[in-house]
Amino acid sequence: MTRNPLSHAPSGSEPSGEHGADAAEKTRIRREIRARRLALPAPAARASARFAMRRLWALPALASARTIAIYLPIGGELDCTPAALEAWNRGRSVFLPVISGTALRFAPFHPGSELQLNRFGIPEPVIPARHLRTARQLDVIVAPLVAFDIQGHRLGMGGGYYDRTLAFRGARAHSRRPGFIGLAFEMQKVSPLPAGAWDIGLDAVITETATYRFG
Repeated sequence: MTRNPLSHAPSGSEPSGEHGADAAEKTRIRREIRARRLALPAPAARASARFAMRRLWALPALASARTIAIYLPIGGELDCTPAALEAWNRGRSVFLPVISGTALRFAPFHPGSELQLNRFGIPEPVIPARHLRTARQLDVIVAPLVAFDIQGHRLGMGGGYYDRTLAFRGARAHSRRPGFIGLAFEMQKVSPLPAGAWDIGLDAVITETATYRFG
């Protein structure tokens, strides 16, 4: 077993495994942005996370949400754990993604949650499957990303877990629940990303310096 969260246990993005005409370009972007992110000095990363958290909680969708999924950071991702602390302080329910087949479900996450590594080495709460929730049962999902563009496209690690989990949003143009919010450093913004019909767009991206809203 691994230690609980707010002791900086890592978690987060989808494992990779992507194919298609744009795979080489996406691989290049991932390599470049991840290297840039890892090179960011720790004090600057912590300061950026503080600024981003203020912007995140200023979003009406977050301020009114009762059930919020977050992530635990790996690979230099912007630290989302302060969002869990704030959510608990506000009496909100917090969840973490759990791999379930080829998609995600979401496990309740508490200050005393026990975590274990899944098959990709990502910590997940140890909890009976009957307590897991689907994406449709959440108000907001705050997701990590490698890169984003100003059209609201998100580039993850390539496993496609969030896209498959939220595919119902793409099939129903009017379905806006749960809210899908990306959290990133401003340096992760890129020129228009290659996007497929299966890619689920973001409602917003929060960085340390800006709030981008889409749709």
